Parts: sequence; structure tokens; C-alpha cells
Amino acid sequence: MESHPFIQTFWSLLPPLLAIVLAILSRRVLFSLGLGIVLGSLLLQQFNPLAVVTHLSSSIGSLFWSDNAINEWNVNILLFLLLLGCMISMLSRVGATLAFAEWAQARIKTRRQAKMMTGLLVFIFFIDDYFHSLSVGTICRPVTDRFHISRAKLAYLLDSTAAPICVLMPVSSWGAYIIALIGGVLASYQLTGQSAFSAFITMAGMNFYAIFTLLMVLLVIRGGWDLGAMDRHERMAMQGELFDRAKGTPPGVADSATRAGHVSDLLLSIGALTLVTVVSLLLTGAQVLTANGATFTLLAALENTNVGRSLVLGGSAGVLMCVFAMLRHKAKAAAWGHALKVGVKGMAPAIYILLFAWTIAGMISELETGKYLASLMQQSMPLFLLPAILFLLAGLMAFATGTSWGTFGVMLPIAADMTMAIDAGLLLPGMSAVMAGAVFGDHCSPISDTTILSSTGASCHHIDHVITQLPYALSIALVSVAGYLALGFTASLTAGFVAAAMCFMLVLALWAWQQRG
Repeated sequence: MESHPFIQTFWSLLPPLLAIVLAILSRRVLFSLGLGIVLGSLLLQQFNPLAVVTHLSSSIGSLFWSDNAINEWNVNILLFLLLLGCMISMLSRVGATLAFAEWAQARIKTRRQAKMMTGLLVFIFFIDDYFHSLSVGTICRPVTDRFHISRAKLAYLLDSTAAPICVLMPVSSWGAYIIALIGGVLASYQLTGQSAFSAFITMAGMNFYAIFTLLMVLLVIRGGWDLGAMDRHERMAMQGELFDRAKGTPPGVADSATRAGHVSDLLLSIGALTLVTVVSLLLTGAQVLTANGATFTLLAALENTNVGRSLVLGGSAGVLMCVFAMLRHKAKAAAWGHALKVGVKGMAPAIYILLFAWTIAGMISELETGKYLASLMQQSMPLFLLPAILFLLAGLMAFATGTSWGTFGVMLPIAADMTMAIDAGLLLPGMSAVMAGAVFGDHCSPISDTTILSSTGASCHHIDHVITQLPYALSIALVSVAGYLALGFTASLTAGFVAAAMCFMLVLALWAWQQRG
């Protein structure tokens, strides 16, 4: 069989690079992703027009139907978005979000307190990044709007707390997935002296990007750290323009109520959404464990859970509570139709972007872009550079592919192979660097679904969120590289933290000097 000329070569980088660069330059996300998709299909089909049309049709169809069955993950995520849109719209219709904003405004007196509420809610919604970005955005947006906090700032707070907390928490969908991957690595090398759980905890302590990103969030909440384009968005927000109106209305559902309803309507709906989602996560995981004859544990359940199905069940419970609220407020027939229409319409842009992002991700997978990037690591290098190089490569892979989880799946085994062949003592630092780099690349990538959903949760224009978050992500990446260089050179976690902390202080000093200038 003749080898394909574009798979696992430099050419495989072109579709994601085209989509990303065009999206940033033109700020037309769908157009840019569409061109990337077409280029990917042209490369895969070696520029055969008929084959390209067939391949594109097949790729789009596989988003909903693959392997002779419904593509449950994609369909469930889309259903959850629609349910959440309808839920937000109905809560707005009965005045619940307006009531919550007024209730919070009576208790939250400053912009800092509004940002603090947004940041702290991650410790309630840490179970999954999608769940966090959309739910916390729904709760906090009326409050941050009242205090003239830009939608770009809200999107940053959502995105920069979601993945960093999830990747550090063992009791989360991310933690369970990573622990499962670590368990496979340890078993492959017959490393029986340490459990996958304890290895995860050790690696979390070396995740400089996640840790220092959360520290940066605290500084942003405190105030005065509006870097780059964020400063312009915050100044616009103080003048009443929460988002760039010249670009139209961003994805998300606006509050259309003219009078306040009851705070209890919002609390009951969000409570039902949260409770049913968490219970469903555990139950769907327990069902798999029971079918396999395995013993139930919290981590094992989360490792085998069905996140998409749990989100749909939770979203359905939230919508049901909203239905009761509409009935209690005696909403007219026209109000029901309007609420559903506004909910679906509000989420449509986010759904379109997700569909395009999933399609280009499939092209990237077929072109084996990730494997090509990983192959670049097979060259000789000084030993102490290994953790830093793994961090940067994982970041590049996540940026190009738009997926942290896919990067974990490809890069963690590769990092294990390399470190075990060179120095077994670098196994955990190397894999931790991959975890950190994957989150960094995810934060920078316009085609990342987590980034897209953070924009949606905040009702912020997507590219505005990407551009305003970029200076923060790049600054903390520099801090992380300094930490991993010291960690690789000294094999000391303390030295790594000291180096990262010193670089962090230097970055802050440089930003402070620039702002004063």
C-alpha cells in the first residue's frame, strides 16, 4: 500500500495553523475553521475534488452518527447547550436572573467582590470544565454586568479557573481520566511501588502552569492587572459597553426581563442542575463498574462515568424546575414560545463553532498531526531540558489540535517512554510537564472546545476572549518553563518552585512597569 504523502509530515500542521492564524487576524471564526477543514480534506484526499466532497460529507455526518450508532458524546454536549440556553432564557423571562443580580448587588458592594464570587464558585463546580464554564457563567453574568466588568474579563475568569482546577483535582472528570492514563503507564513499566493516585497527587504539585495561573487569577480579582487588550475591554465596560457591539451580539442568552422575579427560581434550577449532574456522574460510573464486576469507589466511578449523558440529565432537571417557575408565574402561551426561541437562538453560534471545531479536530486526527509533533521530540537533547521541552511540545500540540484530553492521551505515554529511557527519576516531572503544557495550549487555542464554551458562558465574542487571555497564558507559560528548567537541572521540586516564583515576580514587575509607562 502506497504511503500517504501528507500524514505525519509538516503539511499536517497547515490546516490547524491556517484556521488559528486566520481566526486571530480576521476574527471570523467560522470562515477560518471552514478553510482549515477544506484544506485538511484536500490534503487527506490528495486534492481529488470528488473524494474531498465525499470525505467532507462523511466527516460532518460522523459528528452525529458513527460506527453504526449515534455519536453520543457530541449529541449530548449539543443537547446540553440547548437545554442550558432554554433554561437561561426561561429564568430571564420570569425575572429570576434579574432578581439574583439585585440580591447580589445588595450584598456585593464592589467590582472586586463580584470577581471574587466568580472565582470562588469553581470550588463548587470543579467536577467538570464544561459544567463549570457554562453554569458559573450563567450565575455570575448578571452580577458582573451590574458592576461593569467586561465579558472578556468574565470569560478569562471562567476559563482560567476551569481547566487549572480540574487538572489538579483527582475527584473530577479530568482527574479520573488522567489517573487512568497514569495507571496504564505504571503498569507498562511494572512500577508497583506507587499507586496511580499518589503519582497524580505528586504530579499535581509539579504543575506550575495550573498553580501559577490560579495565583494570577487572584491578582486579577484583586485588581490592577488588566494586561494587553484586556485593559481596553475593561475601560469600555466602565463606560457601559460590556462587549464590542460593533461585532454584534455574542453567543449566550441575554436577560430580557423587565422586572425582578424570585431568587429562589434561579437557585432551585441551578441546584437541580448541579445535584442531578453530580449524582448522574456517579451513577453512570457505578453502572459500568457493576457491569465489569468491579468494586465501587469514588475515583473509579468518575473514571468510568458518562459526562455527556450526566450533563443532559442535569440540564433536563434544570429545565424542569424552570418549567415549574414559568407555571408558577402564570406565563402566557406566547412567553413559552419566545423563551424557547431565544434560548435556542442564543446558543446557536456556540453550537456552530463547536461543530466546526470538532470537524477540524477530526481532520487533524486523520493527518496524525499530534504524532508528527511528538516525533520532533525524538532528537537528542541535554537531559535537563526534557521537562521544559515536554511542556512546550504538549502546549503546541494542544494549541494545534484544540484538545487537552487528546494531548494527554498522546503525550503522557511518549513522555513516559522518553524519561524511562533516559532517567527514570524524570518520569513524574516529565508527565506533569505534559499536563501543564496541555492546559496552556488549550488556553491559547481558538479551536479548543473549553475556550469556546467559556466564551459562551460569559456571552463574550470568542476571538476577543482568546486575544485577551493570551497575554496571561503566555506569561504563565514563561514562568512554567523557568520552573521546569530548574526542576530538570536540579531534580528538586523546591528548586523548580523557587525558579518559577522568581520568574513570576519578574513577570509581574515587568507588567507593572509597562502599565505605569
